[in-house]
Order: sequence, then C-alpha cells, then structure tokens
Amino acid sequence: MDQLRALRYFTKVVETGSFTKAAASFSVPPSSLSRRIADLEKSLGANLLKRSTRVVQVTEIGQLYYQQVQDILHQLKQSDESVRSYQAKPMGLLRISSMVSFGERVLLPMLEEFKTQYPEVVLDVSLDDGLSTLTRDDVDVAIRGGYAPNERVQAVRLMDNDFIPVAAASYLSEMGTPKSAFELRQHRGLFFRTPNGPTPWLYQSEGEWHDVSAPPVAVSTNGSWLGDQADAGHGIMMAPRWSIAERLESGTLQELFFEPKLQISQNPDLAIYLLYQKQQYLVPKVKAMVDFLVARI
Repeated sequence: MDQLRALRYFTKVVETGSFTKAAASFSVPPSSLSRRIADLEKSLGANLLKRSTRVVQVTEIGQLYYQQVQDILHQLKQSDESVRSYQAKPMGLLRISSMVSFGERVLLPMLEEFKTQYPEVVLDVSLDDGLSTLTRDDVDVAIRGGYAPNERVQAVRLMDNDFIPVAAASYLSEMGTPKSAFELRQHRGLFFRTPNGPTPWLYQSEGEWHDVSAPPVAVSTNGSWLGDQADAGHGIMMAPRWSIAERLESGTLQELFFEPKLQISQNPDLAIYLLYQKQQYLVPKVKAMVDFLVARI
C-alpha cells in the first residue's frame, strides 16, 4: 500500500466531505480512492470514516488522526519545496504575520525596499496580535513579542521589548506624579490585554516582587487606541518604548521613572522575535526576508 498517497486521499475526503470531490481533485476514479482509504483503515485496525449513500463523516479517532496527519503532510510539503527551491531565486507568495503595532510602525514602512530588491516575491502580510502556530497556520515568517517560543521553530531576537510607564502632562497635573511605584495603586491604569489577562505592573523591592497595578479604566488589545487614551489624559499606560517613541518625542506623553524600573514580567528576556521553521530557511524567498529583517532591525 502507498501509505503517503492514502494519507493524502484521506485528508482530502475529510476536507471535502465527499469521495467523489476528493477523487476529482486527484483525477482518479472514486472507487480507486475509496479502496486505498479502506486499505489504510485495515492497516490501522480502525474506521476513520463513516460511509453512507449521501454523506461521509469522520469518526472520533479519524478526526484525531486527521489532525496529526495534517502536520506531517504540511512539513513534508515544506521539505519538498525547500529541495525544489534550493539555489533558485526568491519568488512566489511569502506569507508574513506580525503584531499590529510593530507591523504598522516598523515592518510595513521597510517592505517597499524589500519589494524593490525582490520584485518576484508576492507579499501576503497579516497584522494580528493573536498567537499563531507556524506548523498549523499558513505563515512562512512571524514576528511576535514575548519570549522565545517552545515550538520547534527558529527564533531570532530582533530587538528588546522593554515596557515603560507613561502618562500625559494633563493627567499628571490632575492626579499628581507618583513618587514611588506603590503610589501607582491610587492612579488610573490603561492596560494591554494578553491571552493571560491584562499586563501587570510589577515592582521589585527588597528582593520581593509586588503588583502595583492601578485600577483599570481601559483594557484593550489595540495599542494605538490605548495610546490615544493616554494622550487624552485618561490614565497611566505601560507600553513598549518603540511603540510610543513618536509620542515621547512630541511630548504628548511623558515617561515616569522608578528605581528599580517597573516591569510587566519577572522574566527579563522580553524581546521581539522573528520566527520561522528551520527547514524553510533553505527556501530562497524565506531566506531573503529573514536576512533582510535581521539586517535592518
């Protein structure tokens, strides 16, 4: 039995819900495709599909098997592309995913230069603050803030991601400038929401960590909106220095200083990371983008 072909037939049936549609996509008779899947089920000793005259349904074990097989076929496809593309010039569709603020302020402005250098690469750029998994999502290169992931991916540290406390002069005039980090608890807070909740304001004193977060008046995944709220004098915000550099330079926001510095995590290794699957670096379009971003950032 050609197991690889059977796996491809099986996944296509799951995706289309039909032996006929799956067979048409491979230009083979439905009976031939059905026999190969039956042979696969026999070798596994399990029914992957429920067959009827009208519909095809996936069994519980079939759904689990489908999810595992998808990752295998995706990695195999990438390996095949790596071999075929080796020593070829950068070309084709390149899918990039980036955090929204970083994408708008840092990534997008420099992509015109990349396009000039590599005109045959078609860029598909998604800006999203959600987390993505390269092995499951259609993403070649991802840019994320946080820590180096535990995934089996290559993580290149592009830049530090230090968060600093800031507020507008109007807010400080109304509420007063906090003299110590503990006074922040009596102020108003603007917080960025992560999958684990709003980013806390942490302060280390005499070897112990303290949460000195102010009561929240706004929580959002949109850093630009939170910056506007801070500009309007609605509260104090912790934000990456690079994301509010223009607001600091123009004076609309002022940095607040504490010793030691305020943190959003006890882990000191916060950074912006460039993520890609290791084998994909052999693909010229991916290598070109990785090298470009590392050189510029």
